[in-house]
Amino acid sequence: MARRIDVTGADGVRLAAWEFGDPAKAGPGPGGGTAPDAPGVLLLHGLMGRASHWASTARRLSARHRAVALDQRGHGRSDKPPEGAFSRDAYVDDAEAALEQLGLGPAVLIGHAMGALTAWQLAAKRPDLVRGLVICDMRASALGGASQREWAEWFTSWPVPFATLADVRKWFGEDDPWVERPHPARGEFYVEVMAESSDGWRPVFDPDQMLRSRETWVHDAHWEELAQVRCPALVVRGLDGELGRAEAQEMVRVLPRGQYAEVADAGHLVHYDQPEAWLAAIEPFLASLDAA
Repeated sequence: MARRIDVTGADGVRLAAWEFGDPAKAGPGPGGGTAPDAPGVLLLHGLMGRASHWASTARRLSARHRAVALDQRGHGRSDKPPEGAFSRDAYVDDAEAALEQLGLGPAVLIGHAMGALTAWQLAAKRPDLVRGLVICDMRASALGGASQREWAEWFTSWPVPFATLADVRKWFGEDDPWVERPHPARGEFYVEVMAESSDGWRPVFDPDQMLRSRETWVHDAHWEELAQVRCPALVVRGLDGELGRAEAQEMVRVLPRGQYAEVADAGHLVHYDQPEAWLAAIEPFLASLDAA
């Protein structure tokens, strides 16, 4: 079951937040429901993602936490204003508004890729709202302009509209030139961001808005914000992901209270590639925060 909660983000943008666990009960119980005052967790997806990518993680965590996943602006069922801001400040302000309006803070922020960057920038800005941080496969180094051009070319290569969801699975899991070997989990990841239209299946986001969002971080490094994060922080990488081991360990060193975990047989989509190993990596960290 998924329950939608509307949140008003920066500049009045309407955001959709989602609870995937059982309805709240008086306290932890066998059904997995949690009391409204249970420790808060806010899950932030990456670029092109949506809250439902966190559904299995949120359901697992809901046994002991109030776990809410956010459709960030331009994504999922949140607003996609044509002339809206897709800056770093806008994304961070949206997450801040979500924490305050949902009454989650001080919360643990769990972010994947772009969502992880938003999470650590918010933790640096509002330490009173964040008690812990999980950074999943996001680099702190600048990626550069060439990376942005590659993404623009990649978007134009998509054979949209897709005739069926099976075609989506096959293209993103096998035929996409960026795929080195068959990757079924990747195909499922992209199925989740497609919606049926009159001529076939198309992404629920606007690729131009995704490029505008990405433009605001690829040219800059983000080490300074990492150093300002005062809460405990766990850096998680897939062994075959985009975040290399050396950079991940340097991020842990820069974080004042950093910890490190890696997941074998996983790429960038750690929580999709190896969902049980992903949970095994983050649950002891969450338990340590709850016991503090």
